[in-house]
Amino acid sequence: MVRMDIQAIMVGAGPVSSLIVLRPRTAHKDEESIKLPIRIGVVEATIISTGIEGAPIKRPMTHDLLLSCIHEMGGSLNSVEIVDVRGTTFYARLNISCESGRHIEIDARPSDAIALAVRQGVPIFADEQVLKMATMPDFEAVERQEKEHEMEDFHDFVEKLSPEDFT
Repeated sequence: MVRMDIQAIMVGAGPVSSLIVLRPRTAHKDEESIKLPIRIGVVEATIISTGIEGAPIKRPMTHDLLLSCIHEMGGSLNSVEIVDVRGTTFYARLNISCESGRHIEIDARPSDAIALAVRQGVPIFADEQVLKMATMPDFEAVERQEKEHEMEDFHDFVEKLSPEDFT
């Protein structure tokens, strides 16, 4: 599993889908330029956004209610995981531990899992297979890497120049 952070949330309108973009928290060289885009509903995107902003709410929303139920029953949400992708459908799991020591994994939609993670402040993980199958390049990072490579090539070229090359 790879620890992920929320990079962006785009709230769509009308026929345009909303999107949440996750990125690896600590990227290895080969992971530096990847992003995991997940399409979600407008309502879900709004709920996640309000959770990130920490906006005060007068009454508990559904995700707040679920977290209250987990806590009142002696449980604790430890993390959420994006565990599979089939076509364009992603699958997530809630990892909950109980006072008895029992560990429970509950199937969830990624948008619900992420909304809970944001509210509870727990980590979001993605399975490495999901990352291999569903990531897209971070075009800014790819461009930055290309520029760095060009600068290295130019630096190597300049280092190899001799005065005779100019005569």
